[in-house]
Amino acid sequence: MDDAELRSVVLVEGPSDAAAVQALARRRGHDLDAEGVSVVAIGGFGNFGRFLDRYGPSGLAVCLAGLYDAPEERHFRRGLARVGFGSTLTRADLEELGFYACDANLEDELTRALGPAAMEELLEAQGELSAFHTYQKQPAHREEAIEPQLRGFLWNRKLKYVVLIVNALDLDRIPRPLERVLAHAVSAGPKSRLP
Repeated sequence: MDDAELRSVVLVEGPSDAAAVQALARRRGHDLDAEGVSVVAIGGFGNFGRFLDRYGPSGLAVCLAGLYDAPEERHFRRGLARVGFGSTLTRADLEELGFYACDANLEDELTRALGPAAMEELLEAQGELSAFHTYQKQPAHREEAIEPQLRGFLWNRKLKYVVLIVNALDLDRIPRPLERVLAHAVSAGPKSRLP
């Protein structure tokens, strides 16, 4: 998409987060390109400042939104403060700006929303349930609850599974951060200038 057509940018930490936002947009009937919305994987919280410089007030000055992992919140507060959004930002302030925390990350939010039984059904449909059961039996994982086991098993498969989970979830069970970040991004009016 050409920068001139860009109205809104959703900054996410990695490609799996971007895939989840795009999958939800499709389910909600949005054509993000046609609506001037770009979802940008920043490659981890350490790159946030660089992307704020490009898209924020001193760059293209488009409407910003984003997802971040709750443990990295301080980095997002600091980055937004640096570019002029306020120095004492609370989580509520971050949400008003369009930035939503995932507890502990988006994959956790999605697997909790789907639930362990439905996750096992999804793994079975993908031919990976027996591999998951083998993973569960490993000494490092056999004492864990199923949620951390799922998190560990999906770690190297998350790009594939976040889309499958978003597509499998009832729309009223979409995790709040994912739902809200998309709503914020698509609700931006014509290319708006930031403070």
